[in-house]
Amino acid sequence: MVMVLTPGVTCSGVCVFAVMSEAWRSDDLAQVVVEEQSLELQSCFTKLSTIREVLLRRHMKVAFFGRTSNGKSTVINAMLRDRVLPSGIGHTTNCFLSVEGTDGDEAFLTTEASADRSSVSTVNQLAHALHMDPTLDSGSLVKVFWPKSRCALLRDDLVLMDSPGTDVTLELDTWIDKFCLDADVFVLVGNAESTLMNTEKLFFHKVSERISKPNIFILHNRWDASVTEPEYIEEVRKQHLDRCVTFLAEELKVVGLDEAEGRIFFVSAKEVLSSRMQQAQGMPETGGALAEGFHERLREFQRFERTFEEFISQSAVKTKFEQHTVRAWQITEAVRAVMDAINIAAADRKICCLEDREEQRDRLDFVRGQINRLSDSIKEKIKTLTDEVAAKVALALSDQIRSLPVLVEEFRADFNPTQDNLQLYKTKLQQHVEDRLVGCLAHRCSVGALGDVRDAQRHMIDSVRPLLSTSVQEQLSSPSSCFQLTYDLSLAALCADFRENIDFQFSLGWTALVMRFIGAANARRALSGSDGRLQDGSTFKDEMVVSIATRLVSVTSRASMTVLVVGGVVCLCCRCVCVAGVFVLQVWRSVGWRLIALSFSLYGVLYLYERLTWTDASRERALKRQFVEHAARRLRTVVPVTSSACGQQVYKELSATFSRLTQRVDLSEAELEGTIRQLCFRIQRLENVQRRSKAFRNRATELETQLEAFSVHYLQGN
Repeated sequence: MVMVLTPGVTCSGVCVFAVMSEAWRSDDLAQVVVEEQSLELQSCFTKLSTIREVLLRRHMKVAFFGRTSNGKSTVINAMLRDRVLPSGIGHTTNCFLSVEGTDGDEAFLTTEASADRSSVSTVNQLAHALHMDPTLDSGSLVKVFWPKSRCALLRDDLVLMDSPGTDVTLELDTWIDKFCLDADVFVLVGNAESTLMNTEKLFFHKVSERISKPNIFILHNRWDASVTEPEYIEEVRKQHLDRCVTFLAEELKVVGLDEAEGRIFFVSAKEVLSSRMQQAQGMPETGGALAEGFHERLREFQRFERTFEEFISQSAVKTKFEQHTVRAWQITEAVRAVMDAINIAAADRKICCLEDREEQRDRLDFVRGQINRLSDSIKEKIKTLTDEVAAKVALALSDQIRSLPVLVEEFRADFNPTQDNLQLYKTKLQQHVEDRLVGCLAHRCSVGALGDVRDAQRHMIDSVRPLLSTSVQEQLSSPSSCFQLTYDLSLAALCADFRENIDFQFSLGWTALVMRFIGAANARRALSGSDGRLQDGSTFKDEMVVSIATRLVSVTSRASMTVLVVGGVVCLCCRCVCVAGVFVLQVWRSVGWRLIALSFSLYGVLYLYERLTWTDASRERALKRQFVEHAARRLRTVVPVTSSACGQQVYKELSATFSRLTQRVDLSEAELEGTIRQLCFRIQRLENVQRRSKAFRNRATELETQLEAFSVHYLQGN
């Protein structure tokens, strides 16, 4: 019999496989397929892969399995009517052996490692367990090609697969995947001297998980051993039969109870092989030492062969395709149900994604609008706080400038009027004054300013926090505590031009009087002989006369010697020598020479007193007084600069804080934009899932129609 697949069979099988393959491997469907649906699709895909291989194969494959020494190889040899495969006591078959027909007259074999033809006589060296060829293991395959002219069974494109014992390996899953998934028929060769073992049952349970209702025959070999206990033959036979029927019909559920007995046989393959080899040599078929009841066992073996041949020939199409067609029908129904569930799940998820996308877009618009309004508000608050800090610093510094005499008076250090010591003294004095000024400013301004800065930073954080995503909010920290206001007065630079004058100067001396009445600047100009004009056109002399007149008005006693002396001094200053002479002569005539002599005596005593009391302490006081005047004048010029610098420090700190917060907001916006893009992409994928699931469902419906037509045309009419 030559198995030629009809176009309808091949087309239906390939189409079912194509649909399942596309559905299972679809990335779009993977988004909404839950675990149960995924497992179901994977199972369907695996089973359809096997069905496809079976449908596309042009021969029938029969696999023989069983425990070691149950006689699998002997059964195949008996069916081939020759000792083709290695057999004997103990564990003989070391690997998988396939026997198929060849049109030539010479038998040969090949291995997986090499396609070179070898003599069939070497099969014992390759496959016999006792020889243990290192190139082969239990998972290797040796193909034996036997002339079809020497075995009618092989003329029907039949492949017989022999296997090692199921009890000698733990690689059952590997065996099934590699050698069993494309088998059309399984023959379980058991030992009639023992019952069906769990290792054999386990193997076929695993086969049933991968193949939809495998076709299984069970041979109880070595039934000739039953002749030793003839009184228990029927009981033992019934015991084996009941156990095997239960295994096939109830455990594996591959056949019904009424069909199960027709799949179970009790034979002696060794006797049949011996008899047929004797017959081939021209000897009688029943010749030799055969056990009692041989003819019944021979007929049982022949019944097995007839049933087997009928199973794979006359009912080949129905046997090979009917159950696969039914299973494919079930799979298409399952696929259609899964596609409906996927379509519904995709629609639900799409609605959720659309709602999430709108929510995220509203959130993004809210964040952008709120951060713009918040920026204006916070910038105004920063400016206000900056101005307040600058004003506080300016006021505090002005107050400290007015208290400079007290700060300078607090300074204590060794005073020595020598040049080197005097320079060191001034340096220490400047450092003392600057430290005290900075300390007082920090006490009056820093605490309040820092509190205001912390409050402003907390306000910023609290205002921005609702605009941030949860992940970004976790990165927010409390306001930094490292910020401090710094007051850079640079008093040493400001007072670098300070030049002290601690030389002795008589309080009623020429220079002192001039400076007292007309001011230090005018005195320097007067003493230097300047007679220039001022900017308003008046002369220096005019200005000096006005100044003298103003001071003279405040004099209460006209007879005071001081007034006379001052008048003389002023006259001399104005270079009015003649007027001064007349004025002195007039005084001489008015008061007399005794009073003048007394005045000059008092003047000399006063000079002597001041000269004797001009000590280092006096010099130090004079230096401190001059330093206070100079430092105050210089510090007043830097009040705006210092206050502005402190305000800028606050401005930079708050601006940096808000900048960091806006960067966090930018991160949140980026996350929202990324989420929106992902949702858009996911919506597109879900729409694609819906389209593809509908297309798969429609194709599954079309395939059901094709399978029904195939069943009517090829199976029901067969």
